[in-house]
Amino acid sequence: MSRVRRNYTPEFRAEAVQLAVSSNLPIAQVARDLGINDGTLGNWVMKWRSAHAGQVVEAPLSVSERAELAQLRRDAATLRMERDFLKKAAAFFATEMNR
Repeated sequence: MSRVRRNYTPEFRAEAVQLAVSSNLPIAQVARDLGINDGTLGNWVMKWRSAHAGQVVEAPLSVSERAELAQLRRDAATLRMERDFLKKAAAFFATEMNR
């Protein structure tokens, strides 16, 4: 039995790759949704990523995400200060107990 080799237009390939790269879905899921083999789409994505290796694909953060990130950074700094204080306090009390 011979298989029929399907040919895809460059536009279809480009749109499929952009969909796979920009969505949070696995490549296999995108391929199933488009009705193509997941290995085929995987090869197209791999070629695209190697050609665009230096470019950033991620979308910029939204205003709410920036605010959350700033709050998380403040919280992390506070936790670091508390941890350092507790380390010093533990060391101080350990030396006092040994006297």
